[in-house]
Amino acid sequence: MVAAVHERTFSVEFICQKPFADILDQIGEVPLPPYIHRDLINGRAQNDRNSYQTVYAVHKGAVAAPTAGLHFSDALLEQIRQKGIELIEITLHVGYGTFMPVRVDDIREHQIHSEYYTITADGAEKITRAKTQGRRVVAVGTTSVRALEFAARNNSTVVPGSGSCDLFIFPGYEFKMVDAMITNFHLPKSTLLMLVSAFAGRENILSAYAEAIKEKYRFFSYGDAMFIG
Repeated sequence: MVAAVHERTFSVEFICQKPFADILDQIGEVPLPPYIHRDLINGRAQNDRNSYQTVYAVHKGAVAAPTAGLHFSDALLEQIRQKGIELIEITLHVGYGTFMPVRVDDIREHQIHSEYYTITADGAEKITRAKTQGRRVVAVGTTSVRALEFAARNNSTVVPGSGSCDLFIFPGYEFKMVDAMITNFHLPKSTLLMLVSAFAGRENILSAYAEAIKEKYRFFSYGDAMFIG
């Protein structure tokens, strides 16, 4: 049943005899972006539980996969470790705001949806140590960028903890923690496009997107990635 109606979203309450998470596992389908269409097999869409998921996913709770991480395989992660690059995992639950376009003329009036995150004490200590040693912090995905910037207290310290991140990053924002990022090519009018524009500069991003269109790169969830540093 619909428990509450918001501006463009609804809160829905499910009443069932079994644990709701168990029912989702049995009959639920992976929520895909609206631009991905699947042919039905025996009346249902094909199973995206493996293909539309990162190899390092652990905890349930996200609305969608952090798609920048789809580019990594176990073998590739091992190659990165062999190069002496330290890998730190943080928990991110991608929210509906990932798909919500900006519909206001003044972006400062846009209300971004919050996303749950967890940064462990060990992870925060390792990230802080890397910054104080002059090493670069490279975030995989814009959700990781937002969580790290939200948890940063200055240009060298990340505070551990869990909570809801509602940080809206757009041009003019001064980054504290993230030195580089890996990200996909995003939808027009999205907060993600504004975030990368804040990081690399609007003209640089528009130039990169023009080149991607010229070279017929793949966009969005299953698309190509770019490294911005």
